[in-house]
Amino acid sequence: MTADPKADNGLPIQLLHDRVLVRMDGSEGERRSSAGIVIPATASMGRRLSWATAVGVGPHVRSIVTGDRVLFDPDDRSEVELHGREYVLLRERDVHAVAAQRVETDSTGLYL
Repeated sequence: MTADPKADNGLPIQLLHDRVLVRMDGSEGERRSSAGIVIPATASMGRRLSWATAVGVGPHVRSIVTGDRVLFDPDDRSEVELHGREYVLLRERDVHAVAAQRVETDSTGLYL
């Protein structure tokens, strides 16, 4: 599948091979715990994976469609700016999990 040109403010882009273009969910600065405690961006933590929304996928991507939420390691990413917005470009194999309504609860996933 290719990126829908009207998706995400009409990005005029066609992804190649197994690439996935994602938009980060929220900001990477401070965040809140489930109890409402504010955790500053400077807080020391172990490796933490990030969630993002897929806004475009290349023709060889098998498990992700536009609109899926994906889990990936933010240290293994390439950032790109399109029309003044920041996006992250990933390979499908760099995605650890997909969250979508169409995902079966008993499936094991592609890269486990």
